[in-house]
Amino acid sequence: MKRDRAFELDLLRGIAIIFMICMHFSWDLRYSFKVPVFEYLEQEWFQGLYHPIFLVIFVGVSGICCTFSRNNLFRGLKLVTVALALFVGTYIATYKFGIYCLIIFNVIGLLAVGILFYTLVSFIEKKANIRAGVIDFILLSLGAYATCLGYYISVFDYKVNNILLLPTGIMMECLPYQGDFMPLFPWIGVFLIGCVAGRRLYSTKKTLFPDAPGWVRSVSRPIEFLGRHSLIIYLVHQPVIIAVLTGIFMLLKILGGK
Repeated sequence: MKRDRAFELDLLRGIAIIFMICMHFSWDLRYSFKVPVFEYLEQEWFQGLYHPIFLVIFVGVSGICCTFSRNNLFRGLKLVTVALALFVGTYIATYKFGIYCLIIFNVIGLLAVGILFYTLVSFIEKKANIRAGVIDFILLSLGAYATCLGYYISVFDYKVNNILLLPTGIMMECLPYQGDFMPLFPWIGVFLIGCVAGRRLYSTKKTLFPDAPGWVRSVSRPIEFLGRHSLIIYLVHQPVIIAVLTGIFMLLKILGGK
């Protein structure tokens, strides 16, 4: 592993992944398996502050990491493929097997849009020889606007009924139940602001903490691993949680029957 790798980004994304796993475990146990625990999911402090903070970390760091890649077009198209596969798989599970987990647009789709948009901006920047500062200003302005729009877009709730507008976050009567959802607004704004942070803070593509103590790296390394493999972990963690909980409850039922 390179000593100058920006390990702090892997660490932050790994922390966000751990939070996501814990939250989904709590959600599954409370709502899918009807166990009256983890009331924190319904508390205002969790929904309005704690949960958004970790989403900001994950999406913002993803925006920063976007500036590191040498082939964002490939990364973006890969995520588009994953998002489409996720939709098809959850559609079949929902409407053929009665497992209500439909996912139409979530964080995978959001990151795909963000990465492809940044790819386009980078292409124009190079071809037109636009100054980096100008691009930074444009991205920051768009990011701030998209973030603010996320707080006001609710004024359109139930005033339109076109499912093609689903990614925006506008609530509509035609929308089916979704197992996971992450709208473009405000989150694409957080991603774009992350891109600006990456361009400014990580222009050398190296860590900001080259002299971090060895014990810090030793403690953080397992979490960094989660951050580096966040996509695969995101895709498999829910089926694993459901399978484990199902097995536990089946075993408890068998033992209780005896």
